[in-house]
Amino acid sequence: MTKDEKRQIQRQRLMDNKVYQSMQWLTRYMDRYYLDALIGVIPGWGDAIALISVVPFVYFSLRVIRSIPLTLAVLNNAMRDVLLGMIPFFVGDIIDIFHRANTKNLAMIQGFVDGDDAIIKQVNQRALQSAIVLILLLLLIALMIWLLISFGNYLWQLSMG
Repeated sequence: MTKDEKRQIQRQRLMDNKVYQSMQWLTRYMDRYYLDALIGVIPGWGDAIALISVVPFVYFSLRVIRSIPLTLAVLNNAMRDVLLGMIPFFVGDIIDIFHRANTKNLAMIQGFVDGDDAIIKQVNQRALQSAIVLILLLLLIALMIWLLISFGNYLWQLSMG
């Protein structure tokens, strides 16, 4: 069996994986049918649901492909999506229409599955950058949560008199 034949068998096995198929389904509905932007309208819960949808991508990149740099890149895209989605007054929801984190994550994972050297090299080169950006995004998300809660409390105090 040649190296190409082994790679094709490996690729087919990965694509037949139920987690991979769920990632394709999530990408279709969350990004192509704009479900991410629609559920983002629900304050707080919409972004939490969108974050839960990244679990199959993280699992596949970490446990099936076994790439920490790819997992960091997937988490990086997901955290950016959550942070952008948290921008109030429907601005974040409009941005969600264009950001399409699931599509980006699936493309990176597909590149790894297909053995696309350019994508693999790019993700590996940006591993440290992804780790640093991920930490910054987590801090910004925590700050955004605090600001939104403070703003909500301020509005509550104004309405109560």
